[in-house]
Amino acid sequence: MIVIEPPSCLVSRAQCWFIIALCLLLQCHGSFYDNPEQDPLPSGPDADEELHRKWDHELGFTGISTFAHLKHVKCLSRRDIPFDIGVIGAPFDTAVTYRPGARFGPRSIRAASARQTASMGFNHRGGLNPYTSPYTILDCGDIPVTPFDNALALRQMSEAFFELGSRSPALLEGDNPKPKLLTLGGDHSVALPALRALNKIYGGPVAVLHFDAHLDTWNPARYGDAWESPQSDFNHGSMFWIASNEGLILNGSSAHAGLRTRLTGDGWDDYVDDDRQGFLRISSDDIDDLGTKGIIDAIVERIGLETPTYLSIDIDVIDPGLCPGTGTPEPGGWTSRELIRIIRGLESLNVVGADIVEVAPAYDGTGEQTALTAAQLGFEILTSWVSRGLKQRDGSKEAKAETNTKAGNLGSKRDEL
Repeated sequence: MIVIEPPSCLVSRAQCWFIIALCLLLQCHGSFYDNPEQDPLPSGPDADEELHRKWDHELGFTGISTFAHLKHVKCLSRRDIPFDIGVIGAPFDTAVTYRPGARFGPRSIRAASARQTASMGFNHRGGLNPYTSPYTILDCGDIPVTPFDNALALRQMSEAFFELGSRSPALLEGDNPKPKLLTLGGDHSVALPALRALNKIYGGPVAVLHFDAHLDTWNPARYGDAWESPQSDFNHGSMFWIASNEGLILNGSSAHAGLRTRLTGDGWDDYVDDDRQGFLRISSDDIDDLGTKGIIDAIVERIGLETPTYLSIDIDVIDPGLCPGTGTPEPGGWTSRELIRIIRGLESLNVVGADIVEVAPAYDGTGEQTALTAAQLGFEILTSWVSRGLKQRDGSKEAKAETNTKAGNLGSKRDEL
């Protein structure tokens, strides 16, 4: 028999016995930090399922950087993989008039979306999780846009948008005739090739809902440069002017929102030209009088619920105190909460394509607040697309069921005759 005598120490005899007992307990049961017993490697017919259960999930800070941890497919070269919604990067910024850097926007927005996962993606306002819906949403990577030749870049983006947008969706239904693209810019000029593609896909012009501090309908001649060239007309302040002249925009059904830009010259010529292009102008100040609901109502009244619409969000519509990471900041903008609330209220619009542009991370804060806001706006757009699609899908099923019921009743009546 081994007798353990407590050592002589400065502590009490009871404390010494407690220390000895604790040491013996740890020796018997092991430490929390000991190497735990490992499960055997999965085998047999259920091995893949077990591996999927244990390892096929992402945390906010793990994984390769795709938008919301979506599956990455180079969609432009993979026609064999269908999708309903594609997130596509357009890292192009050589058509800016002030600060460059938006070519890194797609990368920063994807990184800022890291906390959006399928297991943490339920949108309380929409009552759904877009990432677990019946619709297939993919991160289609980036368009490899040349930074050396703007004319070639415009051609590349136009062909890329047309290639992706003209395919058949994964869930082929009457309310889902073509896949939808959410473009991560890039400067705002990427809207022109998107509109050219939509014009071919839908066989005519579409309405444009444009959130921006600036008009972007400027006649290139208004810039007052003595060195004129056709290629310089293509810039991030004149792409809607070009689109309007090409007949890509529905005159009288489009709207700007969040405007607060200075104008060229000494008068109202920019507004006269904008009127000719058929845009409703909602200024940043209007939100003080109308509120977010008034802004939503004005947009819906202008565009309608069935008009095919392209949604274009320049992040500089938000005040630079909240979103500084952009190329042409204008003080006096909306808050991120106000813009998100407005976007949520426009779910009923027939949005056939969208972009989030002008995020330039080099000017962003250390907290990435501009990119985070852009990522949240992307989440809201995806939620609205899925919600509208599901509602139309359910409505079609109800209408079909009602038609079948009526036909059945009619058949019963004929049997009775």
